[in-house]
Amino acid sequence: MQNSAPLPSVPEGVIKCFGAFGPKYEVGKALRQLDDGDWLVEVKLLETGEKAEYRLTNITDDPEAH
Repeated sequence: MQNSAPLPSVPEGVIKCFGAFGPKYEVGKALRQLDDGDWLVEVKLLETGEKAEYRLTNITDDPEAH
């Protein structure tokens, strides 16, 4: 795992959904970089309040919730 990489730009506080019809989540802070260069980001599921880790590349691909 790489530790010296600068923190990525993460859209903290933005509400997105998992795919076009998935549940909504709020984007949190970057947690750690993965071996493949991607980052794990904390997300909070709005329906349950549960916190999870989600790849930044997936967050980037997910649509903003309306």
